[in-house]
Amino acid sequence: MNEPIVIIIITVIVVIFILAIFFSKKAIIKRKLKKAELKKLSQFRNGDTAKIVGQVELVDQALTAPLSGRKCAYYYAHVEQEVSSGKNSRWKTLIEEEVSGEYLIRDGSECAYISSKHVKSYIVQDRKFRSGFMNDASQALERYLNNKGYESENMLGFNKTLRYKEGILEAGETIAAFGCGQWKSASELGLPEELGQVLVINDPDEGTVYLSDDPDTTKNTAKANTINQSDNYGQADSRYFQKTSESKYFKKS
Repeated sequence: MNEPIVIIIITVIVVIFILAIFFSKKAIIKRKLKKAELKKLSQFRNGDTAKIVGQVELVDQALTAPLSGRKCAYYYAHVEQEVSSGKNSRWKTLIEEEVSGEYLIRDGSECAYISSKHVKSYIVQDRKFRSGFMNDASQALERYLNNKGYESENMLGFNKTLRYKEGILEAGETIAAFGCGQWKSASELGLPEELGQVLVINDPDEGTVYLSDDPDTTKNTAKANTINQSDNYGQADSRYFQKTSESKYFKKS
């Protein structure tokens, strides 16, 4: 094989690899949340679409993450098996699931609640396990496999080569969510009445709510609302000003 052909093949492989990363689920969700306009919950009006950032607050019993046994509001679990075909091998997904409990996103004195069933999430997978040759699956891993109809051993009693990943949203953790907001009473949502009004996050025009606990998405990386915003008549929106009696604001230059 001559050198130009080798260079072309390598270039094509590199381009495919880069595109696969760029258009991966993780990359799309992180990119969406990083570019989205950030709003405080107190700034939201009915129908506004933006990103919010707050802390996870449980409103019901915590879930138990299946691989690590941690208490959480939401978990993502992914189990893969290495399968061989001739000289090549690849990772085949056996189990991939996301389970959500009842939780709020608290921003100061305000709370938000995700009601959409169309949530695209990227949860940081901070627990990773493996089982295989000379490495038996733990009881927790075996139990999880069995519950899903799988086993860590093959028919001959040898360990399969498996890898396990898990990510959770736990109480107090900072997360970001993007969607369309609508204020509703807590009682209307079946939540404790003392919460008062809760911002319900639902599908925006794009059709999907985005959610992540990746630190890159919870930063204020996009331009947020400022007091320079104006209404259709070019006048400053009074929502962004607070009355004050401090004399320093009235001194003549």
